[in-house]
Amino acid sequence: MVAIGAAAPGFELEGTDGTDEGRRTYRLADYAGTPVVLVFYPGDNTPVCTRQLNEYTAEIDAFHDVGAQVLAISPNDVPSHEDFADKQGGFGFPLLADTDKAVGEAYGILGPLGFYRRSVFVIDAAGTVAYSHRAIAGLTFRPTEELVRAVEAAKA
Repeated sequence: MVAIGAAAPGFELEGTDGTDEGRRTYRLADYAGTPVVLVFYPGDNTPVCTRQLNEYTAEIDAFHDVGAQVLAISPNDVPSHEDFADKQGGFGFPLLADTDKAVGEAYGILGPLGFYRRSVFVIDAAGTVAYSHRAIAGLTFRPTEELVRAVEAAKA
């Protein structure tokens, strides 16, 4: 399990941001020098995940204002992500496919049956975990304001 103050595990995942150029491989290393908000969500087209990603999209300017890049990760594949994003009118950040759950495992967010737990990590510009939240039930999600404060605190 990744702890606050530890180096964030790197990853390389296929993903999409809804554009032709955005359907590509995303690497955490690509964002070196930029705070990253990693949003692990259980699945596309599910009620709480849909609310969560739509809220973060509606409030994307708050993340941009603190210089943060949001990346959302689930075990669904890229075609599922594209369908999900299309149904929602697009999201303000890429959706990444952790189909083998290796990244979820590296971050310690898999539940006892191997399902994703709704979790969020803020990784500072140096690549260190500055904030983490792993939900037990996953029926709620962390508000944008809390995540923005965590990004600001990581810069201090």
